[in-house]
Amino acid sequence: MDDCAETAILNNLIKTTLDSVKGFEDAAEHSDSQRFGSFFAEMAQQRRQVVKRLQEEVRRLGGNPEDDSSLLAAAHRTFLDMKSAITGRDDKAVIEEVERGEDYLKEKYDAALEEASLSPDVKAVILEAYGSVREGHDKASQWKHSFAD
Repeated sequence: MDDCAETAILNNLIKTTLDSVKGFEDAAEHSDSQRFGSFFAEMAQQRRQVVKRLQEEVRRLGGNPEDDSSLLAAAHRTFLDMKSAITGRDDKAVIEEVERGEDYLKEKYDAALEEASLSPDVKAVILEAYGSVREGHDKASQWKHSFAD
């Protein structure tokens, strides 16, 4: 795969991961629980580090890294803000939204990792970032299911 194609894949992951940062920041702000709020803030910080590492790799490849989240994510956050104004936001609702966002993010990373022609260096960077994605996804899923009990 050429550097341009790898840069496009990385920039797509950067945008989606920036969406995740904003989602975790929003969740931390709206959480009723200090435990969840602290976790969400920690995950936002961890995702910022993931973004930084992905951006460094884009620069190494000679590209210009993305530095803004997607328009779709902004529209989704606006919808959630309107929805929460009507229905309220308890921790269960916040966790459900976080898990839904984490499912989407995990799918994006899975798809990127399925690209057979990725160079070993780029694949290693994506795999490193994927660790954070899996951690956030698994924790959100675990908490979501704990509310069902």
